[in-house]
Amino acid sequence: MTRTQFLDKLKDSVLLFDGAIGTLLYSRGVFINRCYDELNLSNPNLIKEIHSAYVDAGADVIETNTFGASRMKLTSHGFGEKLAEINFAGAKLAREVAGTQIMVAGSIGPIGSRIEPWGPVLKNDAKESFIEQAKALKQGGVDLFILETFTSLTEIQLALEAVKETAPELPVIASLSVRDDGNLIFGTRPESYTQSLEEWGADAIGLNCSMGPHYMLETLEMLVKLTNKPVSAMPNAGIPRIVEGRSIYLTSAEYMAEYARRFIQAGVKIIGGCCGTNEKHIKAMRKAIASIIPQKQLFSFSTSDEKTEKTEPVPLIQR
Repeated sequence: MTRTQFLDKLKDSVLLFDGAIGTLLYSRGVFINRCYDELNLSNPNLIKEIHSAYVDAGADVIETNTFGASRMKLTSHGFGEKLAEINFAGAKLAREVAGTQIMVAGSIGPIGSRIEPWGPVLKNDAKESFIEQAKALKQGGVDLFILETFTSLTEIQLALEAVKETAPELPVIASLSVRDDGNLIFGTRPESYTQSLEEWGADAIGLNCSMGPHYMLETLEMLVKLTNKPVSAMPNAGIPRIVEGRSIYLTSAEYMAEYARRFIQAGVKIIGGCCGTNEKHIKAMRKAIASIIPQKQLFSFSTSDEKTEKTEPVPLIQR
């Protein structure tokens, strides 16, 4: 998909992304200490089942199971040398489920370590990690990229540069994880990070993770006014509660759907779910979108100027 095609789709419609993958895998019994991205190789059917559930729920776009598939994160699990294989498989699995009607977004998350001058990772090494990921995802057949859950402007700039150098023809969504006040973790305000993401070439700008839809709405209303780029919103299913030692997200599908309506009314063009969301949340959000933006007419009607023969009405007694 070209950048122009992507932006054209958003002119008169709202795109619905899928929900979480990690928390769904956890809910299905995959231990938290597993490398979820490696499941693309060891348990592809499970990953395809999750993709299929989101497609059935009405998602327009499904994300690859590659959020943590950077070299540094994979190396911590002993899979660093399988980076290309894991990312390629992630894109291929999503593509097989999506077919030609659903779009596939290549998911890229933070590398998990601080970058110079605030940490030990060199900028060139971080950028090279993002390039490796982007290349494999492109080869696997993604339609676009989503950089998500970034909290550092330095890191997301490197990721944007890497993706745009690797696949300049594909659109990129830059999505940050912010605090309840809308600022980044080090206090960077929306006015500042929005301007920076525009200058670095993001095709859409948005927020995901970190908070539920209630707290995200106010910041989204600011972003819509600060940029002419499409704005995306992918909140968590509320704030998790600790129940018997497990993090449980209690926000209902109906609650998420109500905020989906509010997001659209505020001007948001891309909507989805993050941690704690599942196919039920996405299905409810699909209905919410349809209630505001009716689907396009699927049938064409003839506008021929040919004259038709006039017939006289049948008398009532004969009918």
